Amino acid sequence: MADVVEKVVSLCKRRGFIFQSSEIYGGLNGCWDYGPLGVELLRNIKESWWKSMTHREDVEGLDSSILMHPDVWVASGHVENFTDPLIDCRNCKARFREDTLSDEQRQKGQCPNCGNKDVLTETRAFNLMFKTHVGPVEEGAAAVYLRPETAQGIFVNFLNVQSSMRKKLPFGIAQIGKAFRNEINTKNFLFRTREFEQMEMQYFVAPGTDEEWFDYWRQERWKWYESIGIPESKLTWKQHGENELAHYAKAAFDVAYEFPFGSEEVEGIHNRGDFDLSQHEMHSKKGLRYFDEQSKEKILANVIETSNGASRTCMACLVEAYREEEVEGEQRIVMRFHPRIAPLTVAVFPLVKKDGMPDTARKITEDLRSEFRVVYDESGAIGRRYRRMDEVGTPFCLTVDSETAENGTVTLRERDSMLQTRVKIEELSSQIRQKMASWKP
Repeated sequence: MADVVEKVVSLCKRRGFIFQSSEIYGGLNGCWDYGPLGVELLRNIKESWWKSMTHREDVEGLDSSILMHPDVWVASGHVENFTDPLIDCRNCKARFREDTLSDEQRQKGQCPNCGNKDVLTETRAFNLMFKTHVGPVEEGAAAVYLRPETAQGIFVNFLNVQSSMRKKLPFGIAQIGKAFRNEINTKNFLFRTREFEQMEMQYFVAPGTDEEWFDYWRQERWKWYESIGIPESKLTWKQHGENELAHYAKAAFDVAYEFPFGSEEVEGIHNRGDFDLSQHEMHSKKGLRYFDEQSKEKILANVIETSNGASRTCMACLVEAYREEEVEGEQRIVMRFHPRIAPLTVAVFPLVKKDGMPDTARKITEDLRSEFRVVYDESGAIGRRYRRMDEVGTPFCLTVDSETAENGTVTLRERDSMLQTRVKIEELSSQIRQKMASWKP
């Protein structure tokens, strides 16, 4: 399994999922570009999350600014606490997080890169936020940060959303957006990067009800992964011990996926208590309390957070989908994405480029595009076209052949079973919808 990530990385470049950022200049470490198929996969994952969160009565959406007032990050604790323990090698100049060293390497001062002993510097705190400046002249401009998380944009807009949408506790605010962290060591493809997307929801509840809602959202978030094709057998809960909790958390659990390099976090569910609103109220000198109509008192809401890494979830879906199979003496590489998130849903082929087959196939393509992501392909032998679609994870292929003109049917081929059936053209949409709804990993 160790080489699965390498194979996925190779496939991603070859088939237009993910490219190294600025590759023609040698690349920028820890940054990746989503290609035509990758951006569709990521968009589908985000759309599934967005529907699961906001297509309900008690959660509203938000898109806050990446740049925020610098005092936001003082209040949140990021300026003081958002650090990693950094250590340098005096010999090879490599840098590492101190907590990645083994006990033996710490004792001997041994560099894990060059192997020399007694060459490591003292550990020092390294803040992970990217700093920039707002204003025409850097020297006199205000220093600001690229946000390291999307949550703070939600907290500072708590009353704006609550009052404008007339929400009562409990209610949530959901957001999808870019975040930036100046990681000391980026690794494992999309897993740890310097620029990534988060899908976060902050659920505001009355004091004393936080544990109940914490358990509720743990269950809700667990169920979502199966809906995008991640089997329960690959997921585990990891509870944070008292010495592992973030400075804002009363309790925390991670949803961890079994990657080829180990079980690692894809989402965190946190009971943040009233830390966030109390901090912003204190630092901004603005009231952020909710008026409870029953008690006629202003109360400070508690927060349950669900924080999902869209980029990490995308990588989990890529790894989970990858298969190598033996078919009729040949190797087939197939990406078994859930049809809900597959970059392409349907491929339409004319069997040959004559007898009106391309015209009919084009017409079917245009008709299906109002509902599905569809691609038309007439190049190469039909078997080769099937293999191309298997490799990019397209769940369904439709072939227009000589029978189509006679009885108005096409061949519907399913990616996973490779089963082929005849379907009437007018029934294609309903057949595809039914098969998508009944798909199992």
